[in-house]
Amino acid sequence: MNLVYKNILVTGADGFIGSHLVEELLEKGYHVRALSQYNSFNYWGWLEDITTNNRLEVVCGDIRDPQFCKTITKDVDLIFHLAALIAIPYSYVAPDSYVDTNVKGTLNICQAAKENGNIRLIHTSTSEVYGTALYVPIDEKHPKQPQSPYSATKIAADAMAMSFFNTFDLPVTIARPFNTYGPRQSARAIIPSIIIQILNGVKEIKLGDLTPTRDFNFVKDTCAGFIALAESYQTVGKEINICSNFEISMQDTLNSIKEIMESDISIKSDKQRIRPGKSEVFRLLGDNRLIRELTGFKPQYSLTEGLKITCKWYTKKENTMKYKADLYNI
Repeated sequence: MNLVYKNILVTGADGFIGSHLVEELLEKGYHVRALSQYNSFNYWGWLEDITTNNRLEVVCGDIRDPQFCKTITKDVDLIFHLAALIAIPYSYVAPDSYVDTNVKGTLNICQAAKENGNIRLIHTSTSEVYGTALYVPIDEKHPKQPQSPYSATKIAADAMAMSFFNTFDLPVTIARPFNTYGPRQSARAIIPSIIIQILNGVKEIKLGDLTPTRDFNFVKDTCAGFIALAESYQTVGKEINICSNFEISMQDTLNSIKEIMESDISIKSDKQRIRPGKSEVFRLLGDNRLIRELTGFKPQYSLTEGLKITCKWYTKKENTMKYKADLYNI
């Protein structure tokens, strides 16, 4: 990015991808206003792991409050909107909260960006909006399929953001990352779940369905994709995949991690980790031609390289002690 973007707001900055994006932006010399969800403990999530920087401004609040969104978007040149509820199983039991955060929260950010000078907005989508692939590789024209309340709210949030481009000329780009993994990811996700259970020395690893395939992307590549989209005005008004053009089954992912960690652990099916049949997304393989054509972006990390870095991070006690690894949190 060039310095036309001097001040950048990142919502969801306290989360997995958001905290890595904040680090990347600080390394590039930008002033970052990082939104952490308000809590009475004044705890900043994964932002706590970022070295103190005089170009980092942490603010606490909630995107569900429209007045707050108007306040935090003042005097910024670019917004990366990542704040969302993302756990698919939790969306089965608390769908209303997903509408409030993912749909209304996105509306609040868009409205605030519009009222504060039509601020450039990179809105975060997800490959889950595509559902199980009807054809592969999945390009941006693939039909949307709401196979969970989570994906339904992300489809709605994407439409809300794009409506502000069509109606008000808000410079919006829909960034659609496929399955991101790496340090700091929730233990609910399959890759850290496997790693942490192996580290805990269990004899049988508890997992859900291992037949689905995913297009995994190392978190640094995902962040590089976000930044590439922001650097190009050719991406305005478009929905754009960030993916690797490579798919692997959950079973083969498990085998790769076992090999890296030199483990002979066996597998036990855990019913609470298995999605309802029509909700499971059985195949994801993305097409990244559009982002390559518009920005020149291409992933830098192979799956093996990314998994080795990820495994190494989780082996450090100061990292794994932050997880309640014996509990499955939906």
